[in-house]
Amino acid sequence: MTQHLEGRCLCGAISYSVAGEPAGQLVCHCRDCQRQTGSACSTIMGVPAAALTINGEPSVFQHEGESGRSVKRFFCGDCGSPLFTEAEASPGVMWVKTGTLDNPDAFTPQVHIWCVSKQSWLETGDVPAAERNP
Repeated sequence: MTQHLEGRCLCGAISYSVAGEPAGQLVCHCRDCQRQTGSACSTIMGVPAAALTINGEPSVFQHEGESGRSVKRFFCGDCGSPLFTEAEASPGVMWVKTGTLDNPDAFTPQVHIWCVSKQSWLETGDVPAAERNP
C-alpha cells in the first residue's frame, strides 16, 4: 500500500506531498543537523525524490557535510523552517524533516546515525545506533 503524506513549513508558504513508501526513517545526531535544527538531532524520513511534490519555492543552502559529500538543505525563506535534505550520499532520495509532516506520528525511527556526536543526555532506547553513517 502506498503511503500518502503531506506537510508544510510553519508559515504555510511551502507545502508538500509524498506518494510513496519511505526509503528509511532515521534520527541523525551529526553536528550539522544539530546546528541546522537548533536541537539535539534531526528526525528525517527518506522518500523517493520522484514521489515528492513541492508547492512553493524553498531556499537552498549547499555545503559539504561531515561525510565529506555535498548536502543541500531546503528551507522556507519566509519562516526559516527546515523542510528537506538532499545528500550526495543517497541519490534519488529526499530526506523530509518529520516535524513538518501534518501527521508526525507517521514517523517511526529505524536507526540513529552519527551517534559519535549524540548529546550524552539523549537515549536511543531499543532503536539500533551507528557511530557514523552506516
